[in-house]
Amino acid sequence: MRRRITFVGALFLVIFALLFLQLNDLQIVKANSLADAPGNYSAIIKAFSTPRGAILTANGQVMAMSVPSKSQYKYQRVYPHGSLYADVTGYYSLIYGTSGLEDEYNQYLQGKLATPSSLSQLLTTSYSTDSVVTTLQSQLQQTAYQALGSLKGAVVALDPKTGAVLAMASNPTYNPAPLASASGTTEEDAWKSDLANPEQPLLNRAISRAYPPGSTFKIVTTSAIFDHDPKLARVNFPPVATIALPETTHRLHNYAYEVCGGELPVLLAVSCDTGFAQIGLRLGASNLHAEAENFGFNQVPPIDLPGAAASTFPPVSFFSQNLPQLAFSAIGQGDDQATALQMALVGSAIADDGSIMVPHLLSRIISSQDATVESYQPKVWKVATSPSTAAKVTQLMVGVVKDGTATGIALPGIEIAAKTGTAQTTLTRHSNILGQSDNWMVAFAPAQDPKIAVAVVVPKQAGLSANPTGAQYAGPIVKAMIAAALGVKL
Repeated sequence: MRRRITFVGALFLVIFALLFLQLNDLQIVKANSLADAPGNYSAIIKAFSTPRGAILTANGQVMAMSVPSKSQYKYQRVYPHGSLYADVTGYYSLIYGTSGLEDEYNQYLQGKLATPSSLSQLLTTSYSTDSVVTTLQSQLQQTAYQALGSLKGAVVALDPKTGAVLAMASNPTYNPAPLASASGTTEEDAWKSDLANPEQPLLNRAISRAYPPGSTFKIVTTSAIFDHDPKLARVNFPPVATIALPETTHRLHNYAYEVCGGELPVLLAVSCDTGFAQIGLRLGASNLHAEAENFGFNQVPPIDLPGAAASTFPPVSFFSQNLPQLAFSAIGQGDDQATALQMALVGSAIADDGSIMVPHLLSRIISSQDATVESYQPKVWKVATSPSTAAKVTQLMVGVVKDGTATGIALPGIEIAAKTGTAQTTLTRHSNILGQSDNWMVAFAPAQDPKIAVAVVVPKQAGLSANPTGAQYAGPIVKAMIAAALGVKL
């Protein structure tokens, strides 16, 4: 009996010791991680009851900030310019969490206990915040949305020498303010409304949605000529309206069945599909695929913004059973897909002697005393092509503006390099149904000392005129962006 009592007593001592260790683990070792765990209501209350750093443009315009509030939370997140920067800042929501830069740089933006510097501060709780200064130029951001107007589409403008994002616009967009409301009902109503909207305002078309790049992809195909088979630049292709495709009875035709041909400068200037399709077939799948990947296709661009998607070019094996598709891929159609960011990077590669800089929105992190905490240092992401090839392609793209499909974007005294794109669907190609095309333009300027590289996509949508082109819809937007960047009045 005594032995049994001793055993039970020892068992209770062991259980008590385990409970003691568990309580210490919860209250001491894991206290901070549990307090900050997602879904912890007290952590949410704490986060929304402390100040949060601001998000600013390069020229000091406030995109997001926290202000004192009389609600149950001590601070309210506000977005002074509504939807203008929504796809960049994202939202800071009680219910739906964070997105955009609010998410990417949350560790800097969230309030932190300030280090006391006096005896009085030891007796009070105070917080310090860091703010994020971006590379965005407010004038260019406003120009992008004004130029888009009611058109669905996206604009990405970069500094090709550093990779800095100068503007990023996606239309239609949304207002992040209701999603950052102190009222759960307001947040839920805004969220449901945005999700139910068939125009998908929460989708950042600049980085998350890919479209067939159309003839803007001919920048890559042209680079592949000089990098893999330079003699193709001297081939004089006979003027035709259509060409026969190998291994099939189908034919590939030029836009609106136009007749074109000649050597490379003419082919690029007039965007001759039949000529570039033949070039693609002669280059071969391996060379064209390698060039596309050198320019960043099939990889997610390393931009400091959540949600970026990879642009795609089919694998070499795909063409072994689908050789006619190589002709379409060479002109940016078929299974080619690209985001506006990717095509801006293609343009910036040519503008920057063949190198693609890492695209970035962060300029620097500053403390509440305006001291620099961290600065972004530009770095190369990929070497897409050689300086020699980039120089040759630049001159060919200048010809597109001087004598080709992009003459409408010319500005007095400024040499611009550009390429238009009109990606027709299969339906359009075989039935001539009008209005079914994704419209593109990629450009940089000044051509010999680029300050801006810009890509614009206006996807197929109701309301476009019959048989629209990149020059018609994307062109005026590109022209407005270049003019604003270089201080030219239109």
